[in-house]
Amino acid sequence: MIEARYHGTVNVLQDLFANGDTLHAPSPFDRAEWYALLAETGLTPLIAIASDPENSAALALTQEAGRLTPLRNWYSFTWRQLATGGDKGEKLLIEIARQLKSRGHRITLEPVPDEDGSATRLARAFDGAGWRVEVTECDINHILHVGGQNFAQYWAERPGPLRTTLKRKAKKVETKILTHFDEALWADYEEIYASSWKPEEDHPAMLRAFAREEAAAGRLRFGMAWHGGVPVAAQCWTVENDTAFIHKLAYLESARKLSAGTTLSAALFEHVIDTDRVALVDFGTGDQSYKADWMNAARPRFKIDCFDMAQPRAWLDMTRQTFNRLREADVAELAPLPPRR
Repeated sequence: MIEARYHGTVNVLQDLFANGDTLHAPSPFDRAEWYALLAETGLTPLIAIASDPENSAALALTQEAGRLTPLRNWYSFTWRQLATGGDKGEKLLIEIARQLKSRGHRITLEPVPDEDGSATRLARAFDGAGWRVEVTECDINHILHVGGQNFAQYWAERPGPLRTTLKRKAKKVETKILTHFDEALWADYEEIYASSWKPEEDHPAMLRAFAREEAAAGRLRFGMAWHGGVPVAAQCWTVENDTAFIHKLAYLESARKLSAGTTLSAALFEHVIDTDRVALVDFGTGDQSYKADWMNAARPRFKIDCFDMAQPRAWLDMTRQTFNRLREADVAELAPLPPRR
């Protein structure tokens, strides 16, 4: 007997993890505490849960105008199902997908990883529940497989220009890595970020609260660089499950020539590789070219678009999506070819 239900609060996720030994969070973005922080930013949760006598599964969603999307914001590297593995978890996910037809005509899930089978699993569950499912690649995740190397071995494999920059500029700044939360230094980070090339922070209070919680749990790795006693670069990393996650990095635009960001990144890589002995470093989403200098692999992130074709609004969305794709294809076809060399 499977019971499906909905909750408008994330508090239920605390109970879900506390009561089930088989549920665990593979990343910071799958924990009940992360969803609690998201809810505090003003997002309206819709937590869909299915349970049998022994297992539970959940999708943490939000809803607007009949369309369901993940409960997430731009700080989230990934979003995935919260479910046990195997056939039992599969049946629970299918039941959630079936019941969600009563809540909306379209569900768009992104960015979903598939190195753990999440995208495949979710697409199969919604297809099994009768949704029309489209899966497309939506983003890139650059990573470093450490492969048992120490930092010296890792650094020897970096591109020559990157190693030369560190050799020339490392002595120009002083770096420090903290595993505790420091209010004054975090304020310095916020000032650096505001003066950097980065876009305006979405929810700085959420990030501050996250860093404080991670420090209390022993997972924070916060780096700061100074030049002449002035803070010029800062980075926020966390470490768990043999993985280092690079959440935020910024440097003063006025101090670009110091390459303080490079020096600070190298110090943090050395710390997580030689001290924390992580197996993986995760550089979040985005295919920026500089990430490839530090990493040695990339993984796709997927968008899973699900339409309930029994609802007229789903047909309208499908038509609009098809039209937009055709228009984008026409624009790409009309684009001028690059000049021959």
